[in-house]
Amino acid sequence: MSRIFGTDGVRGIANSELTAQLAYNLGRAGAYVLTEGAHKPKIIVGKDTRISGDMLESALVAGILSVGAEAIILGVIPTPAVAHLAREYGADAGVMISASHNPVEYNGIKFFNGNGYKLSDELEDQIQSVIEGGFKGVPSPVGSQIGRKRIEASALEDYIEFAKNTTPFKLEGLKIALDCANGAAYAAAVQAFRDLGAEVFVINDNPDGTNINEKCGSTHPEELMDYVVRKGCDIGFAFDGDADRCLAVDNKGNLVNGDFILAICAKHLKEIGRLKDDTLVVTVMSNLGLDIACKNLGINVIKTKVGDRYVLEEMVKEKYSLGGEQSGHIIFLENNTTGDGLVTALQVASVVKKSGKTLNELCSIMKELPQVLVNATVPNDKKNIYLIDEEIKSEIERMERLMDGKGRVLIRPSGTEPLVRVMLEGENQEEIDKLAHNLANMILEKCK
Repeated sequence: MSRIFGTDGVRGIANSELTAQLAYNLGRAGAYVLTEGAHKPKIIVGKDTRISGDMLESALVAGILSVGAEAIILGVIPTPAVAHLAREYGADAGVMISASHNPVEYNGIKFFNGNGYKLSDELEDQIQSVIEGGFKGVPSPVGSQIGRKRIEASALEDYIEFAKNTTPFKLEGLKIALDCANGAAYAAAVQAFRDLGAEVFVINDNPDGTNINEKCGSTHPEELMDYVVRKGCDIGFAFDGDADRCLAVDNKGNLVNGDFILAICAKHLKEIGRLKDDTLVVTVMSNLGLDIACKNLGINVIKTKVGDRYVLEEMVKEKYSLGGEQSGHIIFLENNTTGDGLVTALQVASVVKKSGKTLNELCSIMKELPQVLVNATVPNDKKNIYLIDEEIKSEIERMERLMDGKGRVLIRPSGTEPLVRVMLEGENQEEIDKLAHNLANMILEKCK
C-alpha cells in the first residue's frame, strides 16, 4: 500500500478516495497511536464548511470513540484554532477535517499532537501501519469504557479571544474588507475585527456546503481587489477555505502576497525587539526582492525547502518568531504553531494602525523582482540532469554572473509529475524570459 499521508495530512475526493471507512480507520488508529498510555484520552475535532465534513466527522469520531477516547467536537472552525485549542484544552491530539484551498469535492484529515504541531512522518507512518496491520493489539472496549463525544459550544469564542489578544491595538477608524472564501473564517474573522472596533465589509461569508473556495478567497482574490476600491476600504484580507493562510489587498486594490506581508511584519517585530535574532524564515520560492528588502532592513533570511512544515521545523529548532510562504501561510510562532490567517490579518492591520501609513506605503519597503517559470517535461529518471550535466551547470553559472546579484536561477524537479521547473528572477522581464526558455530547451535537448 502506498503512503496515505501527503504533505498536509490525508487528502482526496470525499466519498471516493477519502471514504467514511478510511475516516473511521484514521480516527481509530490515530486515537490509538497519539494517546497511548493516556488515561481516558481526549481528542478535539474541527472541520471547515464543505458538505462532506459531516459524513467524515461522524466516521472519524466513531473511530476515536471505538478505542475508548473522548471526542470533543469544535464544529466549523479554522485549522489554526484546532492547533491552538489542543494546547488550551489540554487535549492529547487534535484533528481538522478540511482540504484547505482545494475545490469542494475534496476533503482531508489532518492530525495535530497535544502541543498543536503537525505530526512527524514517523508518527503518520505509525498510524498507517496500524491500519495496514488490521488494528492488531488495538483495544475495543465495551460497556462504560467506550468513548463519549461532547460538543464544545465555546470553541469558536475561545479562538476569537485568543486571536484578538495577539494584538495590543484597537482598530477603530480602519475600514476593512474580508473575503471569507465561504469557508472556516466566515464567523471568526468578522467577529474578531468588529470586536476590535474596525468597520467591517464582508464578501463570501455565506457557506452552503458547496461554495467553499469557489472563485473567491486567497486563490481568487480578484473580487476582493475590486471590492476594496469600490467600498473605499483601507485594507482587504482574503482567507483560504480553512483560514490557515491569508493574502492582503492594499487601499489601491493591489494584491499583497505573503512576501510583502513577511517584510512588513518582520520590520515591525524588529522595531519592537520581538524578531528573534533579527531572523526571518522563508522558502526558496520567496521572491529575491524580499532578500534585498531584508538586507536593507538588517534582517537575516534563512531559506528552507518548499512547504510550511519545513519553515516550521527551522523555526522550532532555533525558536525563530516569524516565517512563512509567498502563498500567505505565515507563522507567528509566539502565537501559534501553524499558519494562522486571522492572526496574520490582525497583525497587518495593527501595523497599518500603529504606523499611520497606508498598506500601499508600507509595501514600498520591498520591490518585487519579475519572475518567470517555465516547465520542462522530462522523464522521471532524468529530473536531476541539471545537477550532473556539466554544460547545463556552466550555463546556470553564466546566467547568474550575468544577473550580478540582482537575479537568480532556481530549478526544482516536481515531486508529483515528470517535470523540471525552471524559475528565473531578475530586473528585466524580457531578458529573464529569454534566459528561462533557453535553459528549459537545453534541459529538454539533453534528455532526448
